[in-house]
Amino acid sequence: MEKLIFRKFFFDIFGFFLIGILCLSLIVWVIQAVNYLDFVSEDGHSFKVYLYYTFLSFPKIFSRLLLFIFFISIFYTILRYEEKNELVILWTNGIKKKKFLNFIIKISFLLIIVQIILNAFIVPKSQDVARSYIRSSNIDYFPSLLKSKKFINAVEGLTIFIDKKNDKGRLENIFLKEGNAEFSQIILAKKGLLKRINKEYYLELYNGSIIDRSGSSTNLITFDQTKFNLSNFTTKTTIAPKIQEQPTRLLIKCIRNIYKYDLEFIERNLNCNKNSISVVNEEIYKRLIVPFYILIISLVGSCLALKSELQNNFNRHKILVFLVGIIFIILSQILSKYSGEFILKNISILIMPFLFSLMSYIFIQYKLKE
Repeated sequence: MEKLIFRKFFFDIFGFFLIGILCLSLIVWVIQAVNYLDFVSEDGHSFKVYLYYTFLSFPKIFSRLLLFIFFISIFYTILRYEEKNELVILWTNGIKKKKFLNFIIKISFLLIIVQIILNAFIVPKSQDVARSYIRSSNIDYFPSLLKSKKFINAVEGLTIFIDKKNDKGRLENIFLKEGNAEFSQIILAKKGLLKRINKEYYLELYNGSIIDRSGSSTNLITFDQTKFNLSNFTTKTTIAPKIQEQPTRLLIKCIRNIYKYDLEFIERNLNCNKNSISVVNEEIYKRLIVPFYILIISLVGSCLALKSELQNNFNRHKILVFLVGIIFIILSQILSKYSGEFILKNISILIMPFLFSLMSYIFIQYKLKE
């Protein structure tokens, strides 16, 4: 009988959890997908790259929402059990509140393992794969980017301006500028045409001039016809792996080398040194320490079962439990910003989820004895 009751409670929590996190993740994913349309409209990537990139962002969204949805699942399930007097049935069937609490703790440890796997392995890998699609993609949508009377700077180091563009793709009064502070090249042409040859885009320009500037010297060259290769330019989208996309193994190696051996290294575009170690520490904290806040919010949510709906102050107790849970969720994100340096004054930040969990458990045990 006891196993059946706990099994039902388990499926009630996880049924609500899965529905809630999938629905909310899909909503956030759709909103982000709309924002990522800039990859096509401004950066010139293909829809295939856009779809891959947005799809691979889903694990990150899922992981970010896990803590909040799990707390809501526990809170809602226990509240529903209380309103339907199902908790009374549990107590009358000989199930002690302490055993009920321990069962919730077991569920929370299961979710902790799931989120650590997500944070440490699945999310970084999916983000890195998504970035690899950007790195390997071309500027596939140049025709749609070239618009009349508008400066286009979708690629790094190049600005294009076109006065007129007709339906057949013919261009008039073209201005191109590439280069930097030391060297720059300006191309002016009366007419032009965008062509694609062997999957590479070229601007075929007619009747114009090229102005080369290097330092204090300037050269002017006129032409009747020339080709400008657009494939030499890369997208302005960030293509280098970010810290969130680096493998957990590499970040741990960085921390060990800096603190234990005082060694610096560069691997997979990760510049591991004393200046960057704080960012690495923060990322490791988010991946491996923040998941333990699941234990805290599960203990906070279980406090809802300490009082009965028949008691006068139950509504106040319900609101208090909900607010404390939300505070801990917010606290888990705020403290991540202060976890950059593994020094003595920040040891408290590292052990805080474990300390709060222990304090919450002792508090609940004390209340159960009253």
